[in-house]
Amino acid sequence: MKLKSIRFLFLLLQGNHKVEDACEMYARAANMFKMAKNWSAAGNAFCQAARLHMQLQNKLDSATSFVDAGNAYKKADPQEAINCLNQAIDIYTDMGRFTIAAKHHITIAEVYESELVDIEKAIAHYEQAADYYKGEESNSSANKCLLKVGHYSAQLEQYQKAIEIYEQVAMNTMDNPLLKYNAKEYFFKASLCHFIVDELNAKLAIEKYEEMFPAFSDSRELKLLKKLLEAHEEQNSEAFTEAVKDFDSVSRLDQWLTTMLLRIKKTIQGDAGDLK
Repeated sequence: MKLKSIRFLFLLLQGNHKVEDACEMYARAANMFKMAKNWSAAGNAFCQAARLHMQLQNKLDSATSFVDAGNAYKKADPQEAINCLNQAIDIYTDMGRFTIAAKHHITIAEVYESELVDIEKAIAHYEQAADYYKGEESNSSANKCLLKVGHYSAQLEQYQKAIEIYEQVAMNTMDNPLLKYNAKEYFFKASLCHFIVDELNAKLAIEKYEEMFPAFSDSRELKLLKKLLEAHEEQNSEAFTEAVKDFDSVSRLDQWLTTMLLRIKKTIQGDAGDLK
């Protein structure tokens, strides 16, 4: 649809005194703007529809329009997208629709991650989503959000927070027959965060995790940790590197693990900070 037709639609709107009709016409206009890939105009039109729906006490339609506005603005104005999604969240929480609100908190977190690169705010929205999911007994979804919090907290060197998150998720999963295999990964990550802070804390934490979750004792992750602790005690960077290489040859290290291991290795005297 050409922009000329869209402007004509708004001229019609100016002479229409029925709020219900106005809502419909704003929605139609928004969809025309979407077709024209005019994302800011589409977002604005959806916002207008959302506000009119609120005048009519159509809360669900208002929230849906704010979400549509947010999705349009994501392509042109990330901050305005967040503003619209927050308005939708307010409506959903007022209605007791906490699972849907959690989903939109995740969307906001992702905008902060990828578009605005504000990790602290992303963490806050993942935490809020996790709280809502836990309240609705959606524990698997809550754990996914918490793992994001742990991941970024460790990257920001908020190790105690990361440790608490990884321990919590590990305990949430270790008694679940379908998920318990993942518990060793979370105990491993918590151990690495302990290790960065203090070697003795890491030893004590590992002992505690073995007692809590006996399957951790036979894991490759624990064997690596013990080798790393030994290399660290001896201030032997070559042994540290060799242990990491052996582990990586079977289980490829991702960027997060590489970063954490590099931080530990840098505490070895005279180490140049290379895992190769």
